[in-house]
Amino acid sequence: MSSSVWKYFHWSFAVTGLGIALCFWLGWAYTGHLSGMLTFALIGIILSVLEISLSFDNAIVNANKLKDMEEVWRRRFLTWGILIAVFGMRIVFPLAVVSIAASIGPIEALRLAAREPADYARLIGEAHLSISAFGGTFLMMVALNYFIDPEKEVDWLRPLEDLLRKWASVRGLAIGLVLLIVLLFSGLLDTAERATFMFAAMAGLVTFIAVETLGHVLDSGVSLAKGGLGAFLYLEVLDASFSFDGVIGAFALTQNLFLIAIGLGIGAMYVRSMTIMLVEKQTLTEFRYLEHGAFYSILVLSCVMFAQSLVHIPEVITGLIGATFIALSLLSSVRYNRRRSEETVTA
Repeated sequence: MSSSVWKYFHWSFAVTGLGIALCFWLGWAYTGHLSGMLTFALIGIILSVLEISLSFDNAIVNANKLKDMEEVWRRRFLTWGILIAVFGMRIVFPLAVVSIAASIGPIEALRLAAREPADYARLIGEAHLSISAFGGTFLMMVALNYFIDPEKEVDWLRPLEDLLRKWASVRGLAIGLVLLIVLLFSGLLDTAERATFMFAAMAGLVTFIAVETLGHVLDSGVSLAKGGLGAFLYLEVLDASFSFDGVIGAFALTQNLFLIAIGLGIGAMYVRSMTIMLVEKQTLTEFRYLEHGAFYSILVLSCVMFAQSLVHIPEVITGLIGATFIALSLLSSVRYNRRRSEETVTA
């Protein structure tokens, strides 16, 4: 193993070992036999792979934001942020969803997860409409804000991106496009579901605007330089939105909340490690279009989340689409670098 890989991923390897050990222990606690232990460990590994495949674009976006952050806030995101990602989104969030959906307390929700996992999974499934609307709206705003930017200089898919940049002078264009998508999808829903979808979508839009506004206020303050608390809050909300898909999809593999938390937590550690590597090795600078691929992936993910309000779309499809955009952007970046090198040699 190269020293570079060990430098960036040693904590991820350690968490993987600990996580698999906990999966074995859970398997013994719930089944009492070796086959159950092996099954739990296998599901944990699959969940971690699912999380990595769905969140690689998240690592790229995080790296883009982190490269401009103060060192102290960068460290806080990479330490405090992982605790929030694992315990907040993989444990607290599902418990909160069940608490609200079933009108029960968090302790009762935890008991339900431990002793009646089937009922717990059913309640999580019933909340999918609100989660899809909120996450889809927030992520679509993130993607459109990247492309509808008059100061954006590099284009990958030039005709589309050049057009969006020219339209950037139209105030509220991103919000208008997102609201149009929300109206179209809400019109396809049953009347009983329409209000729930619209409320969650508006909550996602308001959350994005609030985080952007708060980040601007905080980062423009005297004591908080650019890339401080505001950027930290933005990344945490963005992380949460990315996590929706993985958390919901995990219940297709297992109904055990604790196994889900372990498996997705392992994956989250690898995403953090990849983020650090992208920042320190300046990979985004080296590969010109990689960031574009990540934001196209986010745009597709937001559309998928909206579509999931109508039909079920397997998480593997979402992961493959995102991976395809990132792979194509990486290939385009390599070709661009090779072409530049050839022009330099010729000159």
